[in-house]
Amino acid sequence: MTEIKNDRYLRALLKQPVDYTPVWMMRQAGRYLPEYREVRAQAGDFMSLCRDADLASEVTLQPLRRFPLDAAILFSDILTIPDAMGLGLHFVAGEGPKFALPIQRKADVLNLPTPDPEGELQYVMNAVRQIRKDLQGEVPLIGFSGSPWTLATYMIEGGPSKAFTKIKKMMYAEPATLHLLLDKLADSVIDYLNAQIKAGAQSVMVFDTWGGVLTPKDYQDFSLQYMHKIVDGLIRENEGRRVPVTLFTKNGGMWLEKIVATGCDAVGLDWTINISDAKARVGDKVTLQGNMDPSILYASPERIRQEVGSILDDYGHDDTGHVFNLGHGIHLDVPPDNAGVFVDAVHELSKPYHKSSV
Repeated sequence: MTEIKNDRYLRALLKQPVDYTPVWMMRQAGRYLPEYREVRAQAGDFMSLCRDADLASEVTLQPLRRFPLDAAILFSDILTIPDAMGLGLHFVAGEGPKFALPIQRKADVLNLPTPDPEGELQYVMNAVRQIRKDLQGEVPLIGFSGSPWTLATYMIEGGPSKAFTKIKKMMYAEPATLHLLLDKLADSVIDYLNAQIKAGAQSVMVFDTWGGVLTPKDYQDFSLQYMHKIVDGLIRENEGRRVPVTLFTKNGGMWLEKIVATGCDAVGLDWTINISDAKARVGDKVTLQGNMDPSILYASPERIRQEVGSILDDYGHDDTGHVFNLGHGIHLDVPPDNAGVFVDAVHELSKPYHKSSV
C-alpha cells in the first residue's frame, strides 16, 4: 500500500473515523490564484496548460502550498473526452468552451470514435502520473470526469447553454439517438477514469453539472442510469486501497436516495439543501460532501467562520461521513486569503465534533 501522510479525505469517504473534517475546494486550482494566472499565461492557452504534465502538476499543487487542504484534484477539464472525439474544442474569450462540430444527428453519434485513454488522452494520464510523483504522498489525488449527460449538453449545444433547447429537443424528439450518445459516453468515461486510477488517482469524482435541469423521470433515464453504469464499471481497489467514487449533481438534492442507490461512496451536495436533512435521508449509507455556497467567500472572515460553524453544527457530532467542500466551484474573483480563512475554519471548528480529537 502506498503511504499517504494525510489520508483523512480517503478515510472520510469510506466512513472511517477522522480527527477533524477534511476539506478541499472544487476548482481549488484556478483563476482566483495569481500564481495560476502566471502559469496560464506562460502556457499560452488553457488546453496547452492541460496538455503539459509539468505545468498541470504545478497548478494542481499551487493551492496546497497556500492552504492546508486535505486533497489535490487533477488539473484538467471536463471536456477532454469530447475534445478527443474530434469535435473541435476551442475557447472563446468571455463565452467559454465551444465545439466547431456539434452533434446534430444520429450519424454524428455513430461516427464518434471511442478515445484511447493512453492515446488521444494520454496527456491527462501523464499529468496524473506527474502530480502523484510531485505530491510525494502528502495528500491523496482526486481524478474526475464530467457525467455523460453534462458532456452531451456541450456536445449537442455546441457550448454553454441557458435553456438546453437543442439537447432537450433530441431527448424528446429522438430519444434513441441521445441514449446512443450517452451510452457511448458512459463507456468512454469508464475507460477514462479507470486509466486515471491506474495512473495514480486515489479517488474519482463524476461532475453532473447540468443534471439538475431535468425532470425527475428524465434525470433517472438520461443522467443517473449512465452514472450508475459508470460506478458499476470502475476499478474500486488499487495500490492496496479502496478507490472511493463521488457523484455530484448540481441541484440534485431531491434525488439523493436514487443517487445513493448507484453504489457510490459519496454524494456531493450543493448549497440548496441542508446537510442535516440530507444526512437524515441517507443515514450512514454514504459520505456527504459539501456544501457551503461559494459566494460566502466574498464575506468577512467572521462571516465565513460563522457559515462553516453552522454547516458543521448541521452535520452534527459524528467522526465519519463528511468531507467539507463548497457547493460548487470557487468563484474566480474570490480573494485567496478568504479561501484560507475557510480551510482553516473547517479544521479548527470541526475538531470538537470528532471524538478522536477530544
